Amino acid sequence: MSASPETHHTTRPLDAVAIALIVLLCLSWGFNHVAVKLAIHDIPPLIQGAIRSVVAVVLVGAWCVLRGIPLFKRDGTLVPGLIAGALFGAEFACIYQGLAYTTATRAVLFMYLAPFFVVILARVFLPADRFKPWQWVGLCLSFAGMMVAFGLPTPALDPRQTLGDILLIIAAIGWASTTIVIKASRLNGTSPEKVMMYQLVVSAPILAAGAFIAGETMTRWPDAQALSWLAYQTIWVVSVTFVIWFALIKNYSANRVSSFTFLTPLFGVAAGHLVLGDPLTPAFMVAVALVAGGLILVNRTR
Repeated sequence: MSASPETHHTTRPLDAVAIALIVLLCLSWGFNHVAVKLAIHDIPPLIQGAIRSVVAVVLVGAWCVLRGIPLFKRDGTLVPGLIAGALFGAEFACIYQGLAYTTATRAVLFMYLAPFFVVILARVFLPADRFKPWQWVGLCLSFAGMMVAFGLPTPALDPRQTLGDILLIIAAIGWASTTIVIKASRLNGTSPEKVMMYQLVVSAPILAAGAFIAGETMTRWPDAQALSWLAYQTIWVVSVTFVIWFALIKNYSANRVSSFTFLTPLFGVAAGHLVLGDPLTPAFMVAVALVAGGLILVNRTR
């Protein structure tokens, strides 16, 4: 018996175009980490997130109007859309607040547990998209590459660091849960732009409230550098790459798409080297080889 269209849609392997797009997204997100750091001297992180969401609502909304993409059609996506938006906002709130308590290295390792959570949740909500043993090996190999690049996390030095680690793990679960909600609900049948709008509209007040609770303030008008990096995040990362990401989740295996995010922190290291002058070590090249080998295993069709 041949697979049904729905099953094929859920488990569809990545083709060359999809892989090229995901690599572009991961490259963009790697530079996004640098962008946040370069704007943070004038714009605190949670305020950055809130501004990004508000401005991106206008940009994505304008795109939908120009393209005739319906946003208010009743299609059964309201409830899962609100859930996805709440998860999206909570995810970034946990990331930004977690980074205030723990180190960037620990944050990367805990945040990129997300692909494992996607695979685990998919066993329940997307049973047709279960990983085979060799794909689990590939996933672990890619994560090992990250540990080579960033090092094993040492025991937490104080309770605040433990709290930061927990917040990053919650963020990873939120990221994975958002992916599964989009793939397993009626959101999978709507446009990626509408999926993005749900998340922007819901996340903006969540991030603004988080900024208020955290006591973030802006003491002066941001300089040109801060504004340019905020524009990069808002126009390119949020308004364009996130929409492409949701289109990929809709059309391909969520597990396979998610596994490629292991490239993002490696691109972040490379971006830090190119933009901030951070050093590259020989271990980084080993890490790249491990991640690439793992992704090859994950995306084997047999």
